[in-house]
Amino acid sequence: MDYRSDTFTKPTQPMLEAMLQADTGDDVFGEDPTVNKLEAIMSALFGMEAALYCPSGTMSNQIAIKVHTRPGDEVICSSLAHVYIYEGGGIAFNAGAQVRPLEGDRGMITAADVEAAINNPDDVHKARTSLVCLENTSNRGGGCCYNFEEIQQVRQVCNNHGLQLHLDGARLFNALLATGQTARQFGEVFDSISVCLNKGLGCPIGSVLLGSQAFIREARRVRKKLGGGMRQAGYMAATGLYALDHHVDRLAEDHAHAKRIARALLEREFTGHMLPVETNILIFEIRSPWSPVTFRDYLAKEGIRVMAISPTQVRMVTHLGVTPEMVDKTVEVIRTMS
Repeated sequence: MDYRSDTFTKPTQPMLEAMLQADTGDDVFGEDPTVNKLEAIMSALFGMEAALYCPSGTMSNQIAIKVHTRPGDEVICSSLAHVYIYEGGGIAFNAGAQVRPLEGDRGMITAADVEAAINNPDDVHKARTSLVCLENTSNRGGGCCYNFEEIQQVRQVCNNHGLQLHLDGARLFNALLATGQTARQFGEVFDSISVCLNKGLGCPIGSVLLGSQAFIREARRVRKKLGGGMRQAGYMAATGLYALDHHVDRLAEDHAHAKRIARALLEREFTGHMLPVETNILIFEIRSPWSPVTFRDYLAKEGIRVMAISPTQVRMVTHLGVTPEMVDKTVEVIRTMS
């Protein structure tokens, strides 16, 4: 029972069969029909002009930031953003840009936050603000979802100041299911979107970067420079096609599992503040007599793996590999802890 991340999912047997049946070619030459099909379906789903299949969400985010900026620029994002704290300093390393991290709320920033952080473009002492990055759902925010009206207001601020707007949508399908928002709505307001296939959708690898024809043309060049050009990638892209057909609606089960575990935890006195559980991520404080480390280690002895993410907090993530029976066992263990 592994709740450390939804990246621990493994392909189902039907997904493996889809891989074996994939028609493949050389994607660097643009000749892998399965990759081309996945890119076409994703771009149509979001109403965007083009798409690029990448090995990982980190790579697709880093490609987008590189294309949207030039060295010395400044990128606005939340202080909890994945692109800022979990991508190895990639913004500095790959794009030569710096970050203006904003406090925000659970990893979400507002239009007013963005407006206040934009540097005067005529002040040569300041870095040129060129890009805003949002994350939906917010990983360190406990899987919370943006209000779409706020996103639209951020878009308007970007328009007013000539900024680009990128979405780290690693778990965007979770957000769409939880809020009733549509993929096309997001395609209309963002200049680029990164969507992971290897989390809730259960693929072994893969992320799709979406944008305009011109943006994706340049993104393909950057992907090559980063070593992300793949050959017979259709075997992997086939898992994405299968997931889009079979694993999107079932995300609701993950959300229900997360809420059930949350209810069991909140019944216990050792559970402190818990971030609102909107999708498949639980982030909560552990109080005496337990600590995040002792709580983690106790559950590990029961065959349940969780992650201590700070001196006070634990994270649990539900996913395709977590069954109702596993949730039953987890709830039972939590309720009997003394």
